[in-house]
Amino acid sequence: MEPFATVSAEALGAQQSATVANPVPGSNPDLLPDFLVEPEDVYIVKNKPVLLVCKAMPATQIFFKCNGEWVRQVDHVIERSTDGSSGLPAMEVRINVSRQQVEKVFGLEEYWCQCVAWSSSGTTKSQKAYIRIAYLRKNFEQEPLAKEVSLEQGIVLPCRPPEGIPPAEVEWLRNEDLVDPSLDPNVYITREHSLVVRQARLADTANYTCVAKNIVARRRSASAAVIVYVNGGWSTWTEWSVCSASCGRGWQKRSRSCTNPAPLNGGAFCEGQNVQKTACATLCPVDGSWSPWSKWSACGLDCTHWRSRECSDPAPRNGGEECRGTDLDTRNCTSDLCVHTASGPEDVALYVGLIAVAVCLLLLLLVLILVYCRKKEGLDSDVADSSILTSGFQPVSIKPSKADNPHLLTIQPDLSTTTTTYQGSLCPRQDGPSPKFQLTNGHLLSPLGGGRHTLHHSSPTSEAEDFVSRLSTQNYFRSLPRGSSNMAYGTFNFLGGRLMIPNTGISLLIPPDAIPRGKIYEIYLTLHKPEDVRLPLAGCQTLLSPIVSCGPPGVLLTRPVILAMDHCGEPSPESWSLHLKKQSCEGSWEDVLHLGEEAPSHLYYCQLEAGACYVFTEQLGRFALVGEALSVAAAKRLKLLLFAPVACTSLEYNIRVYCLHDTHDALKEVVQLEKQLGGQLIQEPRILHFKDSYHNLRLSIHDVPSSLWKSKLLVSYQEIPFYHIWNGTQQYLHCTFTLERVSPSTSDLACKVWVWQVEGDGQSFNINFNITKDTRFAELLALESEGGVPALVGPSAFKIPFLIRQKIITSLDPPCSRGADWRTLAQKLHLDSHLSFFASKPSPTAMILNLWEARHFPNGNLSQLAAAVAGLGQPDAGLFTVSEAEC
Repeated sequence: MEPFATVSAEALGAQQSATVANPVPGSNPDLLPDFLVEPEDVYIVKNKPVLLVCKAMPATQIFFKCNGEWVRQVDHVIERSTDGSSGLPAMEVRINVSRQQVEKVFGLEEYWCQCVAWSSSGTTKSQKAYIRIAYLRKNFEQEPLAKEVSLEQGIVLPCRPPEGIPPAEVEWLRNEDLVDPSLDPNVYITREHSLVVRQARLADTANYTCVAKNIVARRRSASAAVIVYVNGGWSTWTEWSVCSASCGRGWQKRSRSCTNPAPLNGGAFCEGQNVQKTACATLCPVDGSWSPWSKWSACGLDCTHWRSRECSDPAPRNGGEECRGTDLDTRNCTSDLCVHTASGPEDVALYVGLIAVAVCLLLLLLVLILVYCRKKEGLDSDVADSSILTSGFQPVSIKPSKADNPHLLTIQPDLSTTTTTYQGSLCPRQDGPSPKFQLTNGHLLSPLGGGRHTLHHSSPTSEAEDFVSRLSTQNYFRSLPRGSSNMAYGTFNFLGGRLMIPNTGISLLIPPDAIPRGKIYEIYLTLHKPEDVRLPLAGCQTLLSPIVSCGPPGVLLTRPVILAMDHCGEPSPESWSLHLKKQSCEGSWEDVLHLGEEAPSHLYYCQLEAGACYVFTEQLGRFALVGEALSVAAAKRLKLLLFAPVACTSLEYNIRVYCLHDTHDALKEVVQLEKQLGGQLIQEPRILHFKDSYHNLRLSIHDVPSSLWKSKLLVSYQEIPFYHIWNGTQQYLHCTFTLERVSPSTSDLACKVWVWQVEGDGQSFNINFNITKDTRFAELLALESEGGVPALVGPSAFKIPFLIRQKIITSLDPPCSRGADWRTLAQKLHLDSHLSFFASKPSPTAMILNLWEARHFPNGNLSQLAAAVAGLGQPDAGLFTVSEAEC
C-alpha cells in the first residue's frame, strides 16, 4: 500500500462548506452524525492486512485518521446510502491497514485509527481502534519438570507460556488427553497457569505437557514425567514356626512380607528384617530302662526262687517308651530235683566249692586282660596315629654354608624338597627283626638317625583318600570333606612344619618343639563349606571367616601352633565385637576367645589384621571367626565379580554378578564353579562395604544399546535380601542379567552394571568389550601357588634357618637392661600390643618368630627381619646380618 498522504485543513474546510451550502435533499440540518459501526481493535496475523469499517448517519463525509494523520482519500472505499425509514443520508467507509504501516511506528507507540464524520450540523469522532501485530514466541519462560511423589502427596507443575500478542491461553495434557478441571475435582489450574493435583493417585502417573496457543500459533512444552510411587509396608508377622529340633535346642522363625502395600514405581523397600529367628527348646523323650535285677530270693517250698527289677533307670518321661520285658523272673532252684527237706551239710559244702572255683577263674581272666593292655600301650606310646607305620617323612636337605662367609644366616633350607608324595617304612634295612623306630635328639640335619631308610613313591590322591577314610571312622570327623582339594595333611615330629590349603589363605604353622620329642603326629587341615557345618548365629552375629578344622583333637602340644585364615570384616572396636568360636567333640560351638579381651595365660590368642587373623592355640579343633555388630557402621567386605560365557552360540547372553566374602577361599570356589560353567571374568573385581543396616543389595543394568541388544529384565533392578548376605553361610550369591542380541553378528557390548546397598556403598562397572575375543581380564583370576605343596616338614617349612632361629632366641630371651631384647624386636615388627601374651610363654622370642613365619611365608623378606635383629644393639648382632642373595 502507498504511504499515507495528509489532507489539508483548508481543503477539508472548503469541502465541508460546499457540503453545507448544498445540503442533501431531505436531510435534517440539526442532527450530528451518529456512528452505526465503529472501528474495533484488530490483530495482524503474519502478513495479512486488516480491514477497518466505519458507518455513520446522517453523514455527508467520513474520513479515517490513523496515529493523528489523515488517510488519503484514494485509500478509502466509500459506500453511500439513504435510510429507508428516516430518509437520512448514511455513509460507510472501509480502509485496509497493512503490517508495513504498523511496523513503521512499532516501538514508539501503539498504532490506532478512528473515523471522523461530517454533517451539516458539525463533526463526530468514533472510538479509537488499535491495530497490533500478533505473535507467539517459541520458548516457554518456564516448563514443567519431572517429579517423583509419594501416594496422596500434592503435585504442583508450574508453566509460564511464551510471550505473545494476544496473550497465550494455556491448557494441560495428560498422556495427550486434555485435563479438564471441571470433570476432575482433584485438579485445578491456577492463574499463573500451574497445574495442581491436590492428592496424588496411582492414576496420576503420566507424562504432562503444557500447551500455549493464540491466534498465531500453538506451542507445546517438554513433557514432564510424574511418577507416583508407593513405599513398601510390612505385613503382619506370621505365627512362629515349629521348633526345628524335635529334641533339645533348636530354632524357630516367623516371617513377614513387604506387601502392605508392596513397593511400586520405585518406592522404598521395607526397612528391617523379613525373617526373625529365636531359640527354642523341646523336651526330649526319655525311654525307660530297667534297673539291675535284685538278688535271688531264698528257695521256696515250691523249689523256685525269684528276682525283680524296676523301670526306673531312668523312668520313662516326656512321652518316652516303657521298658520292654517283665519285671519279675522266677526259676527252679534245685535243678528239677525238688526235695522238701532242709539241706544237709554236704550240700552246703558243694555250693561253697563251686563258688570259690568261679571266683578264681574270674580273677585270672582279669589279670590276663591287664597284662595285654599294658603291652599294647607300650607299643603305641610313641605314635599318635597307626598310619605312621605306612607314612614317611620328607628327607631333609640343608645347603652348607659358604666357606668364605662365617655368618650363620647363610644356612638356608632347601624349599625344593616335598613331603606329600612319599610313603614307606621308617625302619632301617636289616635282615632280622627291626626294632621300633625312635626319634633321637641328635644333630639337626639327621633327625632320623644314622640308619638308611627306604622311601616308596605313592599317589597323593590315594593317600589323601586313605587318610580321610581313616578319620571318617571316628564320630567327630564324619563331616570332613571327602576329597583332597580342600584338605592338607602330613606327619610331623618335634621339628615342626607347615600345612597349607592352596589358594585359600588357610595354613597351619607347627613351630619346632610344639610336638613333644619322641612323639610323631599325623595332622590334618580342612576347609569346610558353611552349608555342611551347622554354625548357630544369634542376633546380629555374622560369619566373617571360613570354617576350618585342624586335628586330630586331643593331641598333646607343648607350644602353640598358629592357624592363619582370611576374614572379611572391617575391624573396629566401636563397630564390632569379635569372637573366636570352637566346636567341641560333642558338636556344640563355644566362644573360646573374645578379641580385645584376651588373657595372656589363655589357651587361645589372636593377631587380627586387615584381611587375615592368626590364631595361637594349644588345642586343635574346628574354628571360625564370628562378628557381632554393635552399630550400623559395622561393615563386611564383599568382592564383586562379573562373569559371562567365553563362547556365545545363541542370541542370549548372560552376565552373572557374584557378591562374595572378600576371602581367598570364597574366590577359589567361584573361580572353580565358573570354569565348569565355561565363564570368563569381564571386569576387574571391586570391593563393596556392606553395612549392618538391614537394607538389601540392589543390582541393575543400564545404557544397553537398544539397536544391538535387548534386556530381558522385567523390573528396574534385582535384589539380594540383607539376611542372605549378612549371615555369611550362603555361597555363590549372585544375580543374572540376560541380554538378547538383535543379530547373531553382534559381538560388541557396552553397558553399565550398578551394585549398591540401599542407603549405603555402591559400585559401578563400565562394560565395553567384544564377547567373542576379548579375554583381557582372564589373567586377573589366575590362581597362584602358595608355597608349592600343601605340606612341608622340618626346616624346609620355615624361612628362618633352624640354627639361626635358635641363636636369635638365645640372644633375645634374657632381659637386657639396655632394652636390646625381645620387647624391642616386637616393637620393631609392630607387635608391641601383644607383649603380655609373649611374656607369658617360656620363650617370648620364639612366639615372635613363629608369628613372623606365619605372616610372611613364603614371600617374606628375610633381610628386613635380619635388619630388625641387627638394630637391637646386641654385642653379637653381626651374626644376624644377611642378604637375600646369601640366603
